[in-house]
Amino acid sequence: MVNDADLDARLAAACDMARTAGRFAAGKFADLASLTVHSKGVQDMATEADLETETLLRSAVREHYPEDAFLGEESCADFTARADQGVWVVDPIDGTQPFISNITAWCIAIAYVRDSQTLVGVIYDPVRDEIFAARRGGGASVNGRPLRVSNATTLADGLVGLGYSNRVQPEATLGPMRRLMEAQGMFHRCGSGALSLAYVAAGRLLGYYEPHMNAWDAVAGALLVREAGGCSNPGLEREGILEHGSPVLAAADGVYRALQAVVETGEGGVGLT
Repeated sequence: MVNDADLDARLAAACDMARTAGRFAAGKFADLASLTVHSKGVQDMATEADLETETLLRSAVREHYPEDAFLGEESCADFTARADQGVWVVDPIDGTQPFISNITAWCIAIAYVRDSQTLVGVIYDPVRDEIFAARRGGGASVNGRPLRVSNATTLADGLVGLGYSNRVQPEATLGPMRRLMEAQGMFHRCGSGALSLAYVAAGRLLGYYEPHMNAWDAVAGALLVREAGGCSNPGLEREGILEHGSPVLAAADGVYRALQAVVETGEGGVGLT
């Protein structure tokens, strides 16, 4: 049984791990010319910075929580865990394409998941030195300050983050984008889904939608949004972290239903679970 004291300790450990990994990745970001980049697919890149940062995080988890399992983006093919085992879910650098393009929209994402529930979520932006942290039932913060989603009541009141995935047809993004603008909303894309979810929790974006995200990109940020008073669809948690991704929608509670209608209806509409 995981109690609040244990979760507080895991949250503190996740923040420490994220900061250490962030400093390491920032060193690589400062010397991009030395990195070797390879393609994992269309618009899906990786570098030794991704691999080495994940190795650093895996070692930290093993040191502090040797009984826990580890699921990282770069080593997901090697993942094994018991059904009842706690799992650390990690994206070592979310926003690799901005990272290698010398754009600052990238972050470290760490979550602790047990029994299909995300219990701890941390997203660290090393460039701005912002650490977004949440514990299930304990609220969300950025650099220790409480977070709260936007109090907007219409999609015209701010920006909505939109992501694109080459795992689905373009219309799954283009259709909702068109309907968002028809509803007098406006879209924003930074290249990091995890960071965009943190911005929803911080009230900087009204919401975020991506037609396909993997667990390591999504679960930490979705917890942040919920603990900051917002809503998210439960697809990844309900289906389990071993599934092959899911549509993700997270938003301030005052616009969630309106954004859900934008996402689910019309051409390219995606059903949310």
